[in-house]
Amino acid sequence: MSSVALVCVAAGAIVGTMARFWIGRSFESLGQAQFPWATWIINAIGSFFIGIFAEQLLLHHFSVDIWDLLGEGFCGGLTTFSTMSVETVRLLKQSVRLGLTYIGTSLASGVVFCSIGLFLLRP
Repeated sequence: MSSVALVCVAAGAIVGTMARFWIGRSFESLGQAQFPWATWIINAIGSFFIGIFAEQLLLHHFSVDIWDLLGEGFCGGLTTFSTMSVETVRLLKQSVRLGLTYIGTSLASGVVFCSIGLFLLRP
């Protein structure tokens, strides 16, 4: 792995992580007693963007460094599988139905939003 790739991934991850932090904090005022909306929305947004970035990379033949910056860095820093996993376990302890609803809709929304991103900017 080149030093340029490392810098691209790190720079994208910094911005993605800061965006996740900001979005998460903006949801604190709404309260998340029953459903962790912040993580659900963050992961849906990240899935949408990675769909856009992947499609644009294929259509316009961007360099791998652009993918490292936007796909692996930004989207990797923005989305959070580990938080979703912890929240799922917490919800399953509370209510099996709620936990399964959360994980099911999280995974489904990821695929749907990624698909929208992939097809949105197609010619």
